[in-house]
Amino acid sequence: MADRVILHCDLNNFYASAECITHSEWRNVPLAVCGNPELRHGVVLAKNEIAKKYGIKTGDVIWQAKQKAPDLVTVPPHFDLYMAYSKQMFALYNDFTDMVEPFGADECWLDVTGSQKIFGDGVKIADSIRARVKRESGLTCSVGVSFNKVFAKLGSDLKKPDATTVIDRSNFKRLIWGLNADEMLMVGRRIYAHLLKLNITTIGDLANADPVMLKSHFGINGLKMKAFANGEDTEPVREAVKSRDVKSIGHGMTAVRDIETLSDARDLIYYLSEKVAARMRRSGYRGSLVSVGMRDNTLFSIVRQHALPVPTYSSTEIAECALKVFGENWNGDPMRTVTVSVSKLEGVDEPRQMSFFDDESRNDKLEKLDETLDKINSKYGSVVHRASLVGKDFIYDKNDAEDFLPFQR
Repeated sequence: MADRVILHCDLNNFYASAECITHSEWRNVPLAVCGNPELRHGVVLAKNEIAKKYGIKTGDVIWQAKQKAPDLVTVPPHFDLYMAYSKQMFALYNDFTDMVEPFGADECWLDVTGSQKIFGDGVKIADSIRARVKRESGLTCSVGVSFNKVFAKLGSDLKKPDATTVIDRSNFKRLIWGLNADEMLMVGRRIYAHLLKLNITTIGDLANADPVMLKSHFGINGLKMKAFANGEDTEPVREAVKSRDVKSIGHGMTAVRDIETLSDARDLIYYLSEKVAARMRRSGYRGSLVSVGMRDNTLFSIVRQHALPVPTYSSTEIAECALKVFGENWNGDPMRTVTVSVSKLEGVDEPRQMSFFDDESRNDKLEKLDETLDKINSKYGSVVHRASLVGKDFIYDKNDAEDFLPFQR
């Protein structure tokens, strides 16, 4: 059976590039897109190539970045601009195949196996995509070409900006086995620290490690890491938009930067829970099963659930339950995407089983509070917000009617 042909397209310095294209006066200066740039504790979300040469890194605190480059231009993020570019690029990718799986606003996998008769082989398709991206948007794109998703992503990372890199069965050991193991998907910061204690430093070390030892330390994921390092990734490229489960109401977000503290996770979960609860109230549903989806920066995903004592559409009840689930299942690795959803729905007019405890009276009070806030925000605009969400640089607000599903990862 012939190998698949998988591309990974990565828009170079995406946020910063979009700003420089929009403002020509910034194209030849060091620039960083920063959360809350007016605050000294804001962080760098993205930087252009010139800023990179000064050693500025994503995650640097602004005052630290300006020590490296005193003339650094800092600008706040403009997510409407980035989403417009993302949608444009997403449409471009779909001209080549309908098998497109986003990994954030700036990255996508494409399965072009069935497209080669029309557009040529993987390299030709990659080069065509790069040329169109540059011509139609002014952005540049690095593309990895391989026979699986893990190696395709490694390929797009190997050479930047604006390059095509092929990793195939004949060269993958030479090209990637010498890289540090944490360059590979599934190997996050904590896992890599554990691997180093086992004298596993490189992807090649991981590929040749004893499977029994890996399983004893990492469970089934240890065997997956070894398989990935040997090019045995069979994960399919998933279509971007899937039909919704009509039996649940949920909201997910890929944070602008990784979620690394429980405090940040709490704020994001409360934000998502408010979105979910508001939809439930508008749709006339209560629910009693809260699910939390967690996806870290290595693509490892889990979904965990917890039942509520009484059905609710209270944002506080949903958030408290979701936060409990998150706290019990988070291992401390940086999170890219968090999703909160509620299922076991019932109509608000359906009869409810009475509770012997105080859960129902507390829930009723919280629901009435949310209903009152709905009326205020409906009458005067969105004027009431949680104080804890003000100024958070990892949350971007978006219209409730527009999920940006193609860009969630």
